Amino acid sequence: MEKVKIIVDNREKNAELLELLSGKGVELSFAQLPIGDYIVSDRMCIERKTAQDFENSIMNGRLFEQVERMCASFPKPVLLLESQEHEFTLSPNVITGAIAAIFADYNTQVIRSCGVEETATIIEKIAKREQSKEKREPKVVGRKKAYTIPEWQMLMLSSVPGVGPKLARSLLRHFHSIKNVSNASAEDLEKVDKVGEKKAAMLFSVFNEQFKEQE
Repeated sequence: MEKVKIIVDNREKNAELLELLSGKGVELSFAQLPIGDYIVSDRMCIERKTAQDFENSIMNGRLFEQVERMCASFPKPVLLLESQEHEFTLSPNVITGAIAAIFADYNTQVIRSCGVEETATIIEKIAKREQSKEKREPKVVGRKKAYTIPEWQMLMLSSVPGVGPKLARSLLRHFHSIKNVSNASAEDLEKVDKVGEKKAAMLFSVFNEQFKEQE
């Protein structure tokens, strides 16, 4: 049987994981990937996140934008969450809610790993199954592109904590521009689906409170 092949993003810094994959006989090649960390077939890429990576992407609003981009390029995207429960600082409800949304809203499989050795095994097994059973070779798909104005608007609103791509789209559809969103009263913000009283108050504060430099 031919060697299992995996295309790795050339910004991947985890030397231990790469060594473990090589030790399993995996043939690694490197490229600057438009999305994902590991491409294991023409239909499947894997995004690996540690607990800190996962929490940071929740808090900066980029998690669902990233998952949405994976879905646009690969029919079977995977988010591999390498973490121990004690490593999370956000509440279990937030973590579980994000995982549920990734699967339910974006049909993206979330696989948990307890450490780098298990991560290497999972990646190798998935790649082997795709390439030996399904006869699917890894292939770089998708490309970096210049964002359109609507995409920039979506990205800007999605960077606000608690505002993912779906809510950003709803806000823009309702108010038609970021300027109108930022000028809206809390009461007007509540008229948007999925914006309750607390979220409306938070959004209003973000857009209207005077900036104070942190000491």
